[in-house]
Amino acid sequence: MADNKDLLEHVERLRALSFGIGTYRPPSEGGSASLLLRVTENCPWNKCTFCEMYKEQRFVYRPVEEIKADIDRVAAIRDEITAVSYKLGMGGEITPDLGNALLADGRDLIENSSFVTVFNWLFAGGSTAFLQDANSMIVRPHEFVATLKHLRATLPSLTRVTTYARSKTLAQRKPEQLRMIREAGLDRLHIGLETGDDELLTLVQKGVTGAEHIEGGRKAIAAGFQLSAYWMPDLGGRERWRQHAENTARVLSAINPHYIRSRPLVPRRGTPLFEDVAQGRMHLSSPHERLQELASMIGGLGVTSRVCFDHAMNAWVDRRGGLLFRQDYEGYRFPEEKPLVLERIQEGLAVEESRHVHFRKLMAMQSL
Repeated sequence: MADNKDLLEHVERLRALSFGIGTYRPPSEGGSASLLLRVTENCPWNKCTFCEMYKEQRFVYRPVEEIKADIDRVAAIRDEITAVSYKLGMGGEITPDLGNALLADGRDLIENSSFVTVFNWLFAGGSTAFLQDANSMIVRPHEFVATLKHLRATLPSLTRVTTYARSKTLAQRKPEQLRMIREAGLDRLHIGLETGDDELLTLVQKGVTGAEHIEGGRKAIAAGFQLSAYWMPDLGGRERWRQHAENTARVLSAINPHYIRSRPLVPRRGTPLFEDVAQGRMHLSSPHERLQELASMIGGLGVTSRVCFDHAMNAWVDRRGGLLFRQDYEGYRFPEEKPLVLERIQEGLAVEESRHVHFRKLMAMQSL
């Protein structure tokens, strides 16, 4: 068993170790306690009218050696935590009791985001990592390969490594570059498709066309990546809901990603889209109108994907007052469960619209 002085030495070393961690990640990565590690900082595009995430933040292209140093610090934190586990007779296991023992001698560690991130990652099995920020694929391919190889060699417990990517960037990459990155250890790409409608893509300044969405998505899948595509119900408001639904279904069907995830629009204060709504240039749909749009989009899908509603804003209710859709990360298997999703939509439409009160509350809370 370790004495108190021995534990304090480990705590002091943990206090001195830190690495870059961004704010944003997909819910499926936070939910699986992925290691969060910054490859770039903020967004290189940063023009989308609906997005407030990186506004007023300068894009930073991080040098490979700087990223590798962060990976080495993650490994050092892992080694310190594991060493304490062995010294306490826990055999290297990462348990709540281990966390309590460390915090007993270093209560300030709870404020250390690097320690907390690595401890939670290890507690969850140390198997997944998410590379931040908004578009890691903008990194020069040979540099990204070097980063990934170091990551995999230094943290061999990883079984899945994922990141955000833009369709435009993927479309611009050569197939051999994408395959090289995939083989170096990047497994899954999360893409903000938002819509497949070209008019709407231009209006929200997404910086990509429907054709480029298709090209980028297909190239990624051909290179061996899992692809998780996000679309945004009500992005076109009442004015453009039909073209949004139909063209989004068309583009997603052409890509056939592994996952399709619904992220209903919430106008964020401080964004141009919020002002469009506030000034009456765009009108948000009601809960039933959003379900009608959803019925059109889902009805037009011809995919073998997992269709997911893994976000709180998918808050429609059924007749019993429960959630209309499952909100797990694996969602509904298409085409097998497509009829079930369409049935659920019809049930939501049969519910008195005022009963979708949770939906309205979330909209009000998240728009603040």
